[in-house]
Amino acid sequence: MSAIEISKVSKIYAGDARAVDSVDIAIEDGEFIVLVGPSGCGKSTLLRMVAGLETITEGEVKIAGNVVNKKDPAERDIAMVFQNYALYPHMTVYNNLAYGLKNRGTPKAEIAARVAEAARMLELEPYLERKPRALSGGQRQRVAMGRAIVRKPAAFLFDEPLSNLDAKLRVSMRGEIKHLQKRLGTTSIYVTHDQLEAMTLADRLVVLNGGKIEQIGTPLDVYHKPASIFVANFIGSPAMNLLDATASANRLTIGDSVLDLAGPLPAEGAVTLGIRPEDMHPTSGAGLAAKLDYVEELGATRLVHCLAGEQKLTAALSPNIPLADTMTFALAPEKLHFFEAATGKRLSRN
Repeated sequence: MSAIEISKVSKIYAGDARAVDSVDIAIEDGEFIVLVGPSGCGKSTLLRMVAGLETITEGEVKIAGNVVNKKDPAERDIAMVFQNYALYPHMTVYNNLAYGLKNRGTPKAEIAARVAEAARMLELEPYLERKPRALSGGQRQRVAMGRAIVRKPAAFLFDEPLSNLDAKLRVSMRGEIKHLQKRLGTTSIYVTHDQLEAMTLADRLVVLNGGKIEQIGTPLDVYHKPASIFVANFIGSPAMNLLDATASANRLTIGDSVLDLAGPLPAEGAVTLGIRPEDMHPTSGAGLAAKLDYVEELGATRLVHCLAGEQKLTAALSPNIPLADTMTFALAPEKLHFFEAATGKRLSRN
């Protein structure tokens, strides 16, 4: 078993600056967890504490039931994949893959078998005698992954491994990483600032903000029920529309538009209304009135940017839907999200 338990873990730098603040995450054996958030949110620092590359100020980390706070990285039975590949430039691909095993005194026959297996899985067999400079970015990243695989660790740790690749290659490598992790069944923690990467890879997402956890859940749970305005704005591309509104009974006022909604609203007074761009639908009836600002053509989808008074909103529409200078959007009550205007926390509509 290689479950990972992160209990009340904090990283405090000089001057009481908390890069990570009392984080709790229970990661099941074989689970793929993605830490996601903007730059500076503490995700890489948290990963490095699990790896042993940063000291833990408070709390504890357990790997396979063993507390590892005071263990060196080499003693934690983890393998880490970095964004800069961290390959030895003077060594062939074969020797890069074999290096860690040689250092551990693994028998030559076993090294050859493990390297051959990893090379086959990652389609690196034609490149085993090449050096890193003769490889493409994607091939180098596969070598870095192979070096982790041959060790057969208790856990894989990925620190933004795709950030140096071009957009098309990132999509391809995402699929390879997901496929390999499911095939190997190895517990994995993956760090990224790319919310699309996070959504497509994760069994569960951990959304971090200012060193604290904003929300933990499956990608679809986080997408459909964001716990806060921060999560609603960060997860989803294009981002959720967030509009200042006033609620009263079952009536919602947004600028000059007054909407009558079925059932009581979750609060009275000032609220923040959230609605995904794909849930905005033009109507000839009552709805949210807005003026067309500009349009982005994406081929299969058209992003229509509008102004409701002075508030910006985006609708993701089919290119076949006609546009006008002034448009009205129907807002389905079941697609609306409500947040406290003061705290940004989600309001429940019970």
